[in-house]
Amino acid sequence: MQVYHLYSGGKDSSLSAWILTRLGYEVKLVTVSFGLLDSWKHAKETAERLGFEHQVLYLSREILEKAADMCIEDGHPNRAIQFIHERALEEVAKIASRISDGTRRDDRVPFLDLPKARSLEDRFNVAYIRPLLGLGYRTIRELTERLFIIEIRESEELEKSDYEVELRHLLRERGIDPLTIFPRSHYQSRVLGWKEKVF
Repeated sequence: MQVYHLYSGGKDSSLSAWILTRLGYEVKLVTVSFGLLDSWKHAKETAERLGFEHQVLYLSREILEKAADMCIEDGHPNRAIQFIHERALEEVAKIASRISDGTRRDDRVPFLDLPKARSLEDRFNVAYIRPLLGLGYRTIRELTERLFIIEIRESEELEKSDYEVELRHLLRERGIDPLTIFPRSHYQSRVLGWKEKVF
């Protein structure tokens, strides 16, 4: 059984991919790009180090432009990140019968509530799998620290492959400092490889 898993190279999406393999799925990692930057290469590098197949899925720049408009209008990125995530899931659902992401129990954004998750499954006739949905921050931290070598840095400094990278870039192109919209001193992670692969 194959599942297409949205992948940023961070600890949540990496842990989710590992759990999916333990559940018997053949996992294909998918990183979203809008073609502005080649930031997807960081996720590809991590995927290769972890032994997963990886592909890049290019979304329309119009989606990113609309998300940037939302950031500017709202003065924060939440609605924009949610919008991009929902579009990403829909695009992956067009090419797969099983899709997954690394959203977890305590996430606010991005996160599909139950009606949105059911709508996604019904509209695209897919199974939407969220391996971390029942796990809290402490459990996820314990598991990821046991399994992975992890780099943690401020978002602006970390080489990563999430939606924020190109969104921040587009805001800069429009003459807007992303730190007027995204939180300052916000730390994110990137998995660099296995520490201990548990079988």
